[in-house]
Formats: sequence, C-alpha cells, structure tokens
Amino acid sequence: MSVPAGPSFMFAPEIERLDRPSLAKLQLERLKGALNRAYAHVPHYRKAFDAKGVHPDDLKQLEDLARFPFTVKTHLRDNYPFGLFAVPREQVIRLHASSGTTGKPTVVGYTEDDLNMWADLMARSLACAGVRPGDCMHNAYGYGLFTGGLGFHAGAERLKCTVTPVSGGQTERQIALMCDFGATVLAATPSYALNLVEVAEQMGVDLANGPLRVGTFGAEPWSETMRAELDRRLGIRACDTYGLSEIMGPGVAMECTYRLGLHGWEDQFLFEVVNPDTMEPVPMGEPGELVITTLTKQALPMIRYRTRDITRLVDEPCACGRTHVRIMRVTGRNDDMLIIRGVNLYPSQVESVLVGFPGIAPHYQLVITRQGSMDHLTVEAESDCDRDEDGRKLLARQVRHHLKSMVGVTCEVLVRAPGELPRSQGKAVRVRDMRKA
Repeated sequence: MSVPAGPSFMFAPEIERLDRPSLAKLQLERLKGALNRAYAHVPHYRKAFDAKGVHPDDLKQLEDLARFPFTVKTHLRDNYPFGLFAVPREQVIRLHASSGTTGKPTVVGYTEDDLNMWADLMARSLACAGVRPGDCMHNAYGYGLFTGGLGFHAGAERLKCTVTPVSGGQTERQIALMCDFGATVLAATPSYALNLVEVAEQMGVDLANGPLRVGTFGAEPWSETMRAELDRRLGIRACDTYGLSEIMGPGVAMECTYRLGLHGWEDQFLFEVVNPDTMEPVPMGEPGELVITTLTKQALPMIRYRTRDITRLVDEPCACGRTHVRIMRVTGRNDDMLIIRGVNLYPSQVESVLVGFPGIAPHYQLVITRQGSMDHLTVEAESDCDRDEDGRKLLARQVRHHLKSMVGVTCEVLVRAPGELPRSQGKAVRVRDMRKA
C-alpha cells in the first residue's frame, strides 16, 4: 500500500520549515565560510579565484556568487587523487570514487563531520519520501566505491529503520528476502526495481499486494511513465531522489509524497540554474543547467559545480510544509544529449514513448552508428510477450511512427523477443555509441 500524500513527518522540522529570508541569511553566512576555506586550503581554488579576479571577501550577497568560477569534473581528475581536499588526508575517514571508465576516477572524501551530515540529510530525505522509523528498507543500491548503497544505509539507520544491505544481483534471492523480511521500503535504481518486479512476476510473487509502501529511486534518469509503471506493479509510491558523488552522494534532494519536484536541502547546498550557452544565471522557474555549491562540507568543498543536469528550480510553497527550493525532474544531461540528423534527443524522451506503449516491455537501448557521413539511431525494444517475427515487425513500425510523431526523430526500431535485452544490476546502460568503434 503506497504512502498517501498529506501532512509530512519531518526528520528536522526546524530546518525543513525555515522561512525563505532565514534560509537566505543562513546560506550567506555559510557561503562566506565555504569560499574562505576553499581559497585558504585548496590551491586549485586559490588559483582559479585569482585568475577570475575575485576574492572571498568580494561576496556581499548571494547573487555575488555568479562572479566566481565554475568547477567541473575534469578538475577532480586533474587533481587526482587528493588535490581538491581542504583537509589533510589523515582527517579523511572515508573515500569513494567513480569507476573511471572515461579516464582517471573522480575521488571524493569525507571527514567524520561530513559523514554525520550526510547521514542526517539521508534520514531527512527518506522521511521526506514517506519512510518512517521502524520501516524495513530493502537496499538494492550498490555498496562499495559507489556512494548509493552506503549513503542510503546510513540514512535509514539514522532514521531508525531496519536495513537489509543486499546491494545488486541475485535477484531471485532478493525477492525471497523482501517477502521473508516484510520489506516496506525499496531503495534501488529504477531500472533494477523494474527488473525485480519482472522476475517476481515470473516467480509468481505478487509484490504489489505485499507490505511495500515506498520506493526511493535514483542514480539514473527515469520518466513519469516509468514511475507509473513502478507504482502499479510494485504497489508503492515511487519517489525520485537526486545526488552526485562530487557534491555528497544521494540525499542532495528528494521528492516528498506530493511528488511535485525534489526538495533541495538549501541549508547545506546553494542551487543555481544557468544558461548552458552563456553560463549566466537564469530567473527562478526557467530551465537550464543545475549548478551546486556545498556550504558546510569539510573534506571536499565544491564551488559552483556544473552538474550538466538540465532542470529548473521553483521556490513556491509546497503542500507538505517544506520551504526549501524544489528541483524539478531532470530532463537530461548536457553530455547525454544526442544529436541525430539535426534533432536534439535525450534518452529519457525515448523512454517516455516506449514505457506504456501497447505490446512493448519497459526495456530498451539506443544504438548509434555511423552510416557514411550520417549518424544512425536504432532503438532496440522488447516485446511484452511471445510474438512471431511478423508480429514484432508490425510492432516496430508502430513504435517507429510514434517516435517520429512525438519526438521528431527518424530511426530504425527493432523489437526483440522477451528477455533478449540485457537487464541492469545497477545503473542501466541506455546508450551504446558505436561510432568510435
């Protein structure tokens, strides 16, 4: 039974309900401290500030932050492994890192205070989504260098939940544990949650009529149609979560039970949206690239970090009572956008067409190849039941026509038999770019 929208339980109500002027005052005070710490203790920031002709003392109001330089992911790789740390390595009590598949990994570190703050924010986020003390959380996020598993784990324990730390894989065993332990909360990537429910249905297990109430899904883009699918097949209220390892990990923002945008925790982070072409801030409510500055992080301060995520912010009051700005659903990433024969395309746009399309299962991949001087897109989807080759071809033509009319892109569509496309044990691989190969 899903958690209904309504008055929310809050982990830190005195902060979560803070009025906007008081939030702005707290942010300015903490931002001054963050800029001074970065300038004093991180050579990269001192050099970048000096090159831009700005000093921490130049910040008189929040709007002055726009004069300071951006931080991007290559800065972490260029300063590998500990060059952006603002404290001695001996004060860092945990390290996380990216996979490094596109170069050197990005390394992030946490002091003891950082980890305590992270656990508090994760507890706050889980409560925001409808999780309550005493809930049993099945944590299928990956443990290890990826921040997801340990981030959710610490937050659930801080909220005084029972945590099952299963990570990914062994899907049939996970379903058995969810049933045996009476899981009320599922934490996972949306693609793996879909894999779980699909396998459960094959096993004859009806998760939708079990004790599950809440799903907290993130770490990859997902659409409203995917949300509706997870709500229906798991019998939950699926909430979106947002975070980046470079900023903290999960817990930067979370949807409340009203699901009208993700509450970004402004006492710990300052959020901006900038025009990705001009890099100038845009007015509240206008779309652009999300930029985040950490306000209290000790080990790894991030000043104006470019997330590459395309979204918009709203600061209108939320019915849940929380006053913090809301980050609307991320529509894509600057570096994930595909340009196919002059048409800008995000994978999430294709997902919104495929998920829920009659006859199509919610599994897909986009394969990009080069044919002569032109880029060619093939959408590989999967039939929701056994069909002969002619039936799959007819379905492919229907999907191709719908993609053209809804998204504006001309592509080839291949509909595979059930189970032919790879299943995700963590983050789903939605795009296979074969042009370099």
